[in-house]
Amino acid sequence: MNDMDNMTANYDVQRLDFNTPALQRKRRIRALKDHLARWYVSIGGLAVLGAITLIFFYLAQVVLPMFQGAELEARKAQQPAWLADAGKPLLLAIEEQNQVALRLGEDGQARFFSLRDGALLTSKPLPLPEGSRIVSVGQDTPGTRRVVLGLDNGQALVLEHNYKVTYPNNQKTITPELAYPFGEAPLELDPEGRPIERAAISLNGKTLLVAGATGSALHAQRIASSENLLTGEVTLEQERLNLPQLAEPIRQLLIDPRHMWLYAISGKASADVFDLRRKQLNGRYKLVGDGSEITSVSPLLGGISLMVGDSRGSIGQWFMVRAADGQAELKNVRNFKLGSSPVRQILPEERRKGFLALDDSGSVGIFHSTAHRTLLKEQVADGAALAAMSPRATRLLLESAQGLQRFVIDNPHPEISWSALWGKVWYESYPEPDYVWQSTSANSDFEPKLSLAPLAFGTLKAAFYAMLLAAPLAICAAFYTAYFMAPSLRRKVKPVIELMEALPTVILGFFAGLFLAPFLENHLPGIFALLLLMPVGILFAAWTWSRLPQSVRLAIPEGWEAVLLIPVILLVGFGSLEISGHLENWFFGGDMRLWLSNDMGIPFDQRNALVIGLAMGFAVIPTIYSIAEDAVFSVPRSLTLGSLALGATPWQTLTRVVLLTASPGIFSALMIGMGRAVGETMIVLMATGNTPIMEANIFEGMRTLAANVAVEMPESEVGGTHYRVLFLAALVLLMFTFVMNTLAELIRQRLRGKYASL
Repeated sequence: MNDMDNMTANYDVQRLDFNTPALQRKRRIRALKDHLARWYVSIGGLAVLGAITLIFFYLAQVVLPMFQGAELEARKAQQPAWLADAGKPLLLAIEEQNQVALRLGEDGQARFFSLRDGALLTSKPLPLPEGSRIVSVGQDTPGTRRVVLGLDNGQALVLEHNYKVTYPNNQKTITPELAYPFGEAPLELDPEGRPIERAAISLNGKTLLVAGATGSALHAQRIASSENLLTGEVTLEQERLNLPQLAEPIRQLLIDPRHMWLYAISGKASADVFDLRRKQLNGRYKLVGDGSEITSVSPLLGGISLMVGDSRGSIGQWFMVRAADGQAELKNVRNFKLGSSPVRQILPEERRKGFLALDDSGSVGIFHSTAHRTLLKEQVADGAALAAMSPRATRLLLESAQGLQRFVIDNPHPEISWSALWGKVWYESYPEPDYVWQSTSANSDFEPKLSLAPLAFGTLKAAFYAMLLAAPLAICAAFYTAYFMAPSLRRKVKPVIELMEALPTVILGFFAGLFLAPFLENHLPGIFALLLLMPVGILFAAWTWSRLPQSVRLAIPEGWEAVLLIPVILLVGFGSLEISGHLENWFFGGDMRLWLSNDMGIPFDQRNALVIGLAMGFAVIPTIYSIAEDAVFSVPRSLTLGSLALGATPWQTLTRVVLLTASPGIFSALMIGMGRAVGETMIVLMATGNTPIMEANIFEGMRTLAANVAVEMPESEVGGTHYRVLFLAALVLLMFTFVMNTLAELIRQRLRGKYASL
């Protein structure tokens, strides 16, 4: 009895030892550590969410300025004293630095004045013949500063207004000059000496083409200049073009800068297009609707498009298009609306495909042709006015009843609109609307083609073909290693596959571009034979294994059967590639690539989606496999044993118990793998050819959003339109992954709730 009491006392003492100060202090420290760890994890998660949010807002604040309209800021109107005696204005122009402006009056004086205060700088008389006067003015394509003046004696004077910039005493000085590149003597257009009521000019290389119209009579003259390399003497060769005469009076003339077409706006609503190479009429086209008449016509930058304004305030864009029968015809591409008053003047920008329009009511509108965007409509004058826009499209000068009115234009990103980014756009000289990405060009009259549609399509195309290869292989491998493979073999295989993820993608891209792409091109029949024969070979090997004696099959430990497939895979792969040349000779005339291109009409590029599918699929497999394998392996063993105990086969247990239970993790693996494929850069950059086309053809390449940002961001101008569009591409990628991951999480939670009772 005493022994029992002693044991009880000892037990009570030991039980009370759990409340010693040392243990209490240890518990407090442990609780503090748990509390700190909980806060650390929470703060880390919130920091990640905050970082993603800040990235989103940073991208958004770079992108949003592209979608803002233009602004017009008025300056104080000027009434310089010299303006009262200057006569009616025929032409206004502003030089590059926005400091000097030109006013050409009907009195034959070219007056250069300060744009800032209207002070007259210099006045230069034009070398007009005695007793002649100016009756018409024509300008070359925007940015040339080349002008032709039609005189009342049937002659035309060609001149240029230039501005020489010097720095005497470290001060910038702009000296305006008038130049006569083809001589001060006017050219004779009409031998009968009738007034040149309409005039047009175009210089293509060293060939000048001047056209004039008197009523319905059309005159055209080609002047070619050549220089003697020894003496430097310049000689001019003149040729008069005999063009058909028109039935209606000509209201305006325009010449294509390539000297292919001459546009004669005749009558009230039509244009006659002459083929200058054949010297014949190409056709007659109606440019405005019934009840309207043409009031103003001007070429856009580059001279390919004609902007036609009518009496109802509408503006249409027209250019020559190759029709289905191979003949060129004038097409109406898009239309704009300024107001209800007649459009009196259209001013094209000299560096972009934008333009400014002015109507009889004094309203001004700023538009962009390619983006089909109206950026501004504003009343600036009390009535009709003559306008000029600076070469940089940052200043607007009006001469109206109020005097000289000046405006500052803020229009940094007119090229961007929803239709230009995501819709089909009819670009100049294209036969039809299309999705095109071409951000830069060598010439200054380039029409920016900034469609993100082919880039987004290329991103999804690359991800699709990569997942087409990676998803089945990775998921099936995950099922086998987690459910059927021997534990000792699994411990060797799983780390090796996961180690594949550490391989740099730049190495995979380098390998795919330099070795895999030409190898696939040379062994194309063998690759497709491999895809067909590999499943057949594996099934045949399995059938053969099942027919072997039981003693042989039991000699292989359970879960090690997959090792026997290694020689089968190697043998089928080697055999498929060995018969590639024979298959090509038997079925494809010795060259499968030519057979695809010529006989099937399927274009073939060496760096194509097949290469991307293999290379990027190899890179994505470890990600999908690792997560899916952990999900399958984490299925409670009791579920599988219970299913087997109830009489289900291992395959039934896998498909009806394990698959359903692990489906949330498997779905997460697929979504993470998809996100990895969408955001991949180096592989698609090095192995696709970077061709931004919208073709689902597996034998053609693509350009992805990520690769495009990597290629073009170093060359873009900070703050420019191209720069901001690249940020928009990054924002689209971020939004895509965000939406995809959000949907994946919602679906995963739903699957988890649905199969949690298993």
